Amino acid sequence: MLVLQELTEVIGRLVDSDTSTLADAESIVTLHRQLARLDAVVTTATAAFDSSGDWAADGAQSCAAWLATRTRLPKRAVRRRIRIGRQLRHLPVVERSWLAGDLAEPQVAAVAELRNDATEEALQRDEEFIVEQGKTLRFQDFSRVLAYWTQRADPGGAEDRAEAQRQDRDAYLDESFGGMWFGKQMFDPISGAIVAGEVERLYDELFKADWEEARERLGRDPSVNDLRRTPGQRRADTFVEMAIRSASMLPTSRRPRPLFTVMVGYETLHGPICELAQGTVLSPGSLVPWLTAAVIERAVFSPPNRVDVSERTRLFTGGTRRSVQVRDRRCSHPYCDRRAEICEVDHILPYFAGGATTQENGRLLCGFHNRLRNQRPPPEAA
Repeated sequence: MLVLQELTEVIGRLVDSDTSTLADAESIVTLHRQLARLDAVVTTATAAFDSSGDWAADGAQSCAAWLATRTRLPKRAVRRRIRIGRQLRHLPVVERSWLAGDLAEPQVAAVAELRNDATEEALQRDEEFIVEQGKTLRFQDFSRVLAYWTQRADPGGAEDRAEAQRQDRDAYLDESFGGMWFGKQMFDPISGAIVAGEVERLYDELFKADWEEARERLGRDPSVNDLRRTPGQRRADTFVEMAIRSASMLPTSRRPRPLFTVMVGYETLHGPICELAQGTVLSPGSLVPWLTAAVIERAVFSPPNRVDVSERTRLFTGGTRRSVQVRDRRCSHPYCDRRAEICEVDHILPYFAGGATTQENGRLLCGFHNRLRNQRPPPEAA
């Protein structure tokens, strides 16, 4: 076919070229956009080949079996492509946007997974809205929008999936022949948030201790390479420290409590939103077992870009700080996605320059980007 011959020639020229000439920001974005378009063509063509049944002439039992053999791809990857291609027949807006390069395979797959008997009518109604979100939001934020959309379109199904996640939790830790220990963990969103939050806190504590030790040893500010433990070693030591502290915990010690944030007036879905503090979307039923143990706060969004956080039993350090966390949700640097609870609240107009400690003059920055910002001249007041 002529068009495929031309495509092969163009790709051949790209392969034979000096790829370092394509290493600028504009070229990289263009390459990824065109890769998405080609992926869309391959997927729609594969779905059409699946429907044609031509693969059966070679004695294959399915298109996936034929394609996995001919392309040497994992059968799971082939089945995923065929499944997405089949769903695209019912998602014309998604298909057009993918072919245009406005969406990539992860966004398309996420939307395709939404479609079932319970959501089909709502998906036809809201497909354009969903696609517009996919064109503009980071994938993490887009996934959050889809999760809330699913709760509204299929509330019963959302609760069933949340319960299935809870039932699927699992963990093991086994000793190997050589005396090393190997493990694996899988948690539901709430349990995982409790464990991850404590691991993050202890890891940060150990990192600061390593940093101070290296500074005292070297007599200067160290680099990461100067620290005695690697990140992997520090993570392993974090779990050991958790076990030691658990064994020595007093009966009166405070147990970790997940923080549920219920937002009212948030623009994305124009309605109540319930999620964990780090942004994991929860179905309403997920709260029920935790109502006597969790910390629950209400955050009301109001113009201009302001958040009023209700009082709660166990406060973070200051309502102003928490309001900035709820509003920004992650490091405000455009190329960072560090979660709110491990970020610092930075003055937009520095305090020493007269900047007020207010919500309007606050923003979240992770430690790296806060230090990076402070190495540069402070911004002038508007």
